[in-house]
Amino acid sequence: MNSETQKNLSTVAIGHTARVCRVHGSGALRRRLLDMGITRGTEITLLKVAPLGDPLEVSLRGFTLSLRRAEAAMVETEN
Repeated sequence: MNSETQKNLSTVAIGHTARVCRVHGSGALRRRLLDMGITRGTEITLLKVAPLGDPLEVSLRGFTLSLRRAEAAMVETEN
């Protein structure tokens, strides 16, 4: 896979969809992201970004979810 097509969820442009490649981190935070449905192969669309840049609103698996930018940075995606 070309490294130029990989990025993290916090850098995806508003309105674009990306596919999850990997969830980084460890412990409770990683488990929480996985429990929310952010798993390998899931398509995530960035819907909105708050005026000050945090949090992000994303859509996945038929529901919307708000994530802190630091949490979104742990989710590696590809276009």
